[in-house]
Amino acid sequence: MKKKNKTNDKAALNGILLRRPIQRCAPFFILPTFLAFCIGFIWPFLQGIYLSFCNFNTPADAQWVGVTNYVKAFSDAGFANAFRNTAAFAVVSIILINVVAFLIAYALTQKMRGANLFRTVFFMPNLIGGVVLGYIWSMIFDGVLKAYNTYLTADASYGFWGLVILVAWQQIGYMMIIYIAGLQAVPEDMLEAASIDGADKRQTLFRVIIPNVMPSVTICTFLTLTNSFKLFDQNLALTGGLPSIMENGSKINATELLALNIYSTYNINKSWHGAAQAKAVVFFLLVAVLAIAQQTATSRKEVQQ
Repeated sequence: MKKKNKTNDKAALNGILLRRPIQRCAPFFILPTFLAFCIGFIWPFLQGIYLSFCNFNTPADAQWVGVTNYVKAFSDAGFANAFRNTAAFAVVSIILINVVAFLIAYALTQKMRGANLFRTVFFMPNLIGGVVLGYIWSMIFDGVLKAYNTYLTADASYGFWGLVILVAWQQIGYMMIIYIAGLQAVPEDMLEAASIDGADKRQTLFRVIIPNVMPSVTICTFLTLTNSFKLFDQNLALTGGLPSIMENGSKINATELLALNIYSTYNINKSWHGAAQAKAVVFFLLVAVLAIAQQTATSRKEVQQ
């Protein structure tokens, strides 16, 4: 017993002696990454908040104007319309993408022939850039709608559902991979116990599999939520925000989402640069609050194994 204790003490001492030089050198490895993070993210973020209270063409000629930019942003009918569009798009996309991705993942984990090939095929659209997808799908939609003597940007509903289809086609494969990983991690003993207790496939799915896959649900819901609100290049390439309509005497782009609206606001003229930056700050706060709320809500439903 004494010999065993001596061996354990020696191993612990060796572990401590090995960790000490690593702990001493840790700051030298962390510091470059931390500096890059500060330079590439923290400083531009803080500068962006400051510029949202200024009129500017470049950061060097910024002039403080207080909350004027925020007043201008919230009084912009296009910004309110873009928020409504983005909220509706996010709800539809989150439900559609996650439901379809989970169903495909569930089917591909049922020992079906050619499952690996199907996984590759479903994942491939995620490898194509958003701008390329936007132009490709705009030609597809216009080709289909031509038979009905219309086109994609002729009606706001066409553009909205076209964008939903495009994004779902692109992201379902990626979410499918995450759900497959979650389904494969479901404990076999739980599935066997459910089978012994006489549970059918439906009961096993809703009472055993889905509760155990909640961590994957949390991740996929977070990704689809943030991706839906941050969507820009697909929106720009597919519809460009068109068609333009009149609302309360103001001309707005009917299929414009928040990110595209901020981009368009900045490109109006110099006097709108500050308002665009104010919109960007509001946009960040909105996405951050929604993402944290979603993470908290879904994390509480995860099963602790």
